[in-house]
Amino acid sequence: MRLTFYGGAKAVTGANYLLESKGQKILIDCGMHQGGNFCEKHNFEPFAYDPKEISAVFVTHAHIDHTGLLPKLIKHGFSGKIYSTAPTRGFAELLLMDSEHILVREAERLKKPTIYTVREIEELMTRWDGIEYHKPIKVGPFEIEFYDAGHILGSCFMVIKAEGKKILFSGDLGNSPAPIIRPRELPPEDIDYCLMESTYGGRTHEKLEERQSILEDVIEDSVKAGGTLMIPAFAMERTQDLLFEINELVENGRMPQIPIFLDSPLAIKLTTVYKKYNQYFNKEAQKLIKGGDAIFNFPGLKMTMTTEESKSINGVKPPKVVIAGSGMSTAGRILHHERRYLSDPKSTLLVVGYQARGSLGRQIQDGAKTVKIMREEVQVRARLRTISGYSAHADEPQLLEWLQPMRQSLKKLFLVQGEEPGISALALAIRDKYAIDAEIPDPAYSIEI
Repeated sequence: MRLTFYGGAKAVTGANYLLESKGQKILIDCGMHQGGNFCEKHNFEPFAYDPKEISAVFVTHAHIDHTGLLPKLIKHGFSGKIYSTAPTRGFAELLLMDSEHILVREAERLKKPTIYTVREIEELMTRWDGIEYHKPIKVGPFEIEFYDAGHILGSCFMVIKAEGKKILFSGDLGNSPAPIIRPRELPPEDIDYCLMESTYGGRTHEKLEERQSILEDVIEDSVKAGGTLMIPAFAMERTQDLLFEINELVENGRMPQIPIFLDSPLAIKLTTVYKKYNQYFNKEAQKLIKGGDAIFNFPGLKMTMTTEESKSINGVKPPKVVIAGSGMSTAGRILHHERRYLSDPKSTLLVVGYQARGSLGRQIQDGAKTVKIMREEVQVRARLRTISGYSAHADEPQLLEWLQPMRQSLKKLFLVQGEEPGISALALAIRDKYAIDAEIPDPAYSIEI
């Protein structure tokens, strides 16, 4: 087999791996590169392989940095099938449709042709099959099996068998336990090669109960200060986790009733997919639902779907909470709220997710005193709080724990989907703990395995 790293090498985003055996080629993920902008220039470049030669694509989960270039693949001649779990398929359709209009603006800004259109998304969905966990799929010489990665609803890591070898692609591994979804599964013990994500190498998250307590404290502090609590949140999983936990605070009388706005049309739409696939929820969430608790709805919550409803938030006096995308403040309605409230020392910006290098969120997190939002210089006087425990990614201790069953069988471990210094810190920890050869591949690196 030949493995080539066309994305995700020394970068958190843009996962895209090519696996070849006996003249057949398959892709694992086909994601968009993201950073300072929603879409980086690299996404407009031609694929380094011929899409017409790809037999199938296997998708670990629905996030755009793992799915965002699938319609482009269709546009340039791919005619095979796409496979993922059913929730991933449902989420991806909404996420890709939502991205399309942003990409049109990005293309205009960069003076380049649009990467893809709605027509390619529609064609993509006709080729996309939803597959259950642990139901093997055969494509040519490859046999693929999905395991629950515990990252977002429907996420998977996959084991691919070919030529008598087993290679595991981790996708993104979850920060378990999580409020809604099931814990990540452990991998089989007989894996020969593994590509493992390293986003939170060198770091340790707060525990679940700690992050709930911090969230409660941040809300209470915002109420006392009389300001606006802004939470830039990814529309999928992070937003639903927040709603679930704020619901718990409200239901148990642990926070004052104040206006809470979910100002994200995409998050509102994605929440309906969660409701459709609630059989994928963990036991605790399913128990609450069966007991009649509407876990995504509670007193004080208002979902603002239209532009007019979003603008009306400005007229609501603080204290108030606004949850909006995008999670790294690279696009979306959160920019309007940050432009309005970042200069207010009574207000708070709560970071609950990874902020990629170059993004507006990362600039603020790194201590910028002034940022540019919609061509306007905005002073950063609002308080900054961070809860890393809300990350949907496993931290270093969890990654080491997940790796443990494979420690005896692995011939080679490739660390992907991370950036320095975290990726090197994780490589060192793995070598120290398990004496496993942890390699950090370069972009476009290719190897016979």
